[in-house]
Amino acid sequence: MKIVESPELHVIGIGARTNNAKEMSAEGIIGPMWDRAVSENMFDKIPNRVDNTVLAMYTDYESDSNGEYTFFIGAKVTTLDVIPEGLLGRTVAAARYSVITSERGPLYEVVPQAWQRIWSMSEAGLGGKRAFVADLEIYDERALNPTDAVMEVWVGVK
Repeated sequence: MKIVESPELHVIGIGARTNNAKEMSAEGIIGPMWDRAVSENMFDKIPNRVDNTVLAMYTDYESDSNGEYTFFIGAKVTTLDVIPEGLLGRTVAAARYSVITSERGPLYEVVPQAWQRIWSMSEAGLGGKRAFVADLEIYDERALNPTDAVMEVWVGVK
């Protein structure tokens, strides 16, 4: 596990409020949000992208991993000056992150496995105390093949 300092980020995409209990039930919104983003070719509509990396962000935490948070899917952009209709712009403050890299495999398996590791590590201190400001899932060129992918989770730490 490594620690990185990230500068302020600007992200354009879609977002909604949820919580982990809802996501473990049939009422979860994360899966349908991913489906919407892909089926509507959302990433092709985002202007001023920094690169082809896709971000999933957990932010606006009510409290901790048990409270409400905003789930946001999008891409890093150079500016929020142009936000297409139906999309949202967000700025993520500069922060310190503990980086957890997933195993290689199908995304539907490696993403939950990475989060299971994070929850286990959180109980043991996770390279610093979790900040519960913003956590990021990074899907770069290593995640282009969803059946044989590697991704990263950047967990905000104090």
